[in-house]
Amino acid sequence: MPAIFSPDDFHITPGVAHLCAGGKTPVLRTTADAIVRYLADKSDGPAGDIRQEEEILGLRRRLALSWGCGVDDIGLVSSVAEGVSMLAGSLDWREGGEVVVPDIEYPSLAAPFALQPGVTLRVAEGVSGVAAAVTPRTRVIAVSSTSFLNAERADLPAMRELADKVGALLVVDHTQSAGWMPIDAGIADFAFAASYKWLLGISGIAVAYWNRARQPDWAPHSAGWYSMASHARPDWRNPVGLVPDAMRFCRGNPNHAGVYALNTSLDYLEAHPGTEAHVAGLAGELRRLCLEAQLPMMTPANHGASVCLPHSEAAKAVKTLESEGVLTWNGRGRIRVSFHGYNDEFDLERAFEQVRALY
Repeated sequence: MPAIFSPDDFHITPGVAHLCAGGKTPVLRTTADAIVRYLADKSDGPAGDIRQEEEILGLRRRLALSWGCGVDDIGLVSSVAEGVSMLAGSLDWREGGEVVVPDIEYPSLAAPFALQPGVTLRVAEGVSGVAAAVTPRTRVIAVSSTSFLNAERADLPAMRELADKVGALLVVDHTQSAGWMPIDAGIADFAFAASYKWLLGISGIAVAYWNRARQPDWAPHSAGWYSMASHARPDWRNPVGLVPDAMRFCRGNPNHAGVYALNTSLDYLEAHPGTEAHVAGLAGELRRLCLEAQLPMMTPANHGASVCLPHSEAAKAVKTLESEGVLTWNGRGRIRVSFHGYNDEFDLERAFEQVRALY
């Protein structure tokens, strides 16, 4: 399994096996050029401002193409947590309601709903337990397409069916999927994805998807100059009109540096096809080796690009791996090994030998 990306294209320390894409990927060397280009445009007055807006529209168009939706359904937001918070705050909870999330869910998808007055958060036992947790009072099912905790891939068609049975929204976090697997945006009512993992972007910008066909009347309960239909000063005596598309998720200036960086990373990903088969193959082989060695395993057979192993001293174990030149990720009592296109079979073998020595 040779790498499909050249490690030399990234800021990866020579001799290091970078296996923490589920946390943060190394930065493309061309990202610096993209940010310098943004700085030049920012410095060029109105002409540069036009180029910045063109960069934003170009990014939205290519995201829409890769997510299988219309460009008007794609917006930009500072983070998944911010986007979900805007969504949670826009819903009317005066008569209460339930939000169902798996117990393996990331806080950015669960916490914004949990903190809404009137919301009852029902925590299911894994993705497979969501069906048992859904009731007629369920208004939202929130799930990641790939789990950050154990790399399990959710059955999104099944989640859609559950949501439709009770008239609930399906909200999906694609952070652990976007960049290595195709995204079928239309299965959700709303979806989000951070850009600094497999998408190879930087922090401060995330994708926000609004299914305008399913939820045509949705509007956030907050706004800023950028999300207004007229960017000019409005007449405050009249209702403030919002832009008609998903850019209503973007209340102020978008993270232009992040936009330029993400466009550059998408250039790179589009020029190097085959990422899904590559990372799934590496992850599957590592999981197989670990199981054969009778190591404890959290990651099920329907996994994504990571392999997660429980460890009683996970923080210490990850530090030990780092000292051996193998970068993995800690948190929630497990070691997470994540693959991307710059990894190869030698990274896999090295990771397996070093991880096996920890047990």
